[in-house]
Amino acid sequence: MLLNRFEYHLMNNPFRAALQRHVEARRLLRMGGPVSGGRALEIGCGRGVGAGIVLDRFGAETVDAFDLDHRMVRLARRRLARLGDRAHVWTGDASAIPVPDETYDAVFDFGIVHHMPRWRDALAEVWRVMKPGGRFYAEEVLRDVLAHPIIRRLFHHPEDDRFDRKDFLAGLEQAGFIPVASRETLRSMAWFVADKPPTY
Repeated sequence: MLLNRFEYHLMNNPFRAALQRHVEARRLLRMGGPVSGGRALEIGCGRGVGAGIVLDRFGAETVDAFDLDHRMVRLARRRLARLGDRAHVWTGDASAIPVPDETYDAVFDFGIVHHMPRWRDALAEVWRVMKPGGRFYAEEVLRDVLAHPIIRRLFHHPEDDRFDRKDFLAGLEQAGFIPVASRETLRSMAWFVADKPPTY
């Protein structure tokens, strides 16, 4: 789903960038460790802050990133232009990622999957595009927050089939992932690290 006007402005400010860098990414890095090279993907990249973090903080060699909103893609391309061939950005949908199977060593979700009406399809696509032994890092907003009357008035989210932490973990397992770690804060936010099993 595209962001409404209020959420668009909320996502495009220095406070959001600082939160993503100093809280969300830091926690995921503690939980799942660095990527240490390889090719990474960020789904729902917004204005490109997360893609930069994937390179700078997690240590990926290259990052691909996409967003459903062409305005965000334009901002991300501008932000990431200095990185040259290390970053590639396009307009796309997490339920149909236009790359071959087993392309990425790591995939990152900084609060995107809860925007999708068919969120399990996104997890299945993430699993498909990851290499065996790859790692999925996700930070997500949970059902109780999305159901709050004020949040429902200010933001535009799907209302059916929302998830709590246990539901998301079950969705990861259903897609084929092995959950490695998860954390939850006040039944509002949760962080997940999960691996695609290696092939032997």
